[in-house]
Amino acid sequence: MANKSIIRLRMSSQDAHYGGNLVDGAKMLQLFGDVATELLIKRDGDEGLFKAYDMVEFFAPVYAGEFIEAVGEIVSEGNSSRKMVFEARKVIVPRPDISDSAADFLEEPIVVCRASGTCVTPKSCQRK
Repeated sequence: MANKSIIRLRMSSQDAHYGGNLVDGAKMLQLFGDVATELLIKRDGDEGLFKAYDMVEFFAPVYAGEFIEAVGEIVSEGNSSRKMVFEARKVIVPRPDISDSAADFLEEPIVVCRASGTCVTPKSCQRK
């Protein structure tokens, strides 16, 4: 569907910005930016520009080694603006208490961040 996108990736030790392998919350916004770019390419044939977030909420910490799924959806459109909502959730967590390579796929993902914002694709750049 052109109005929804999803990406999933593992947080690396390079993403850990704080003690205890805690990942900076800004990483979730970076993922949302990538989702927004995909949405705009699918919708308009152009990467467009992220204009502003109007809401960002963090719900749970993210650590290196966890897999995060970031999803986004276009919920409304203007001539050049695209209102989007995003959610990031943990789907896999490491289990170092069992072994160095043990991990669990979570049956119920853990929501770590939600956001909404507006992107713009100038009319002159829209190809669809």
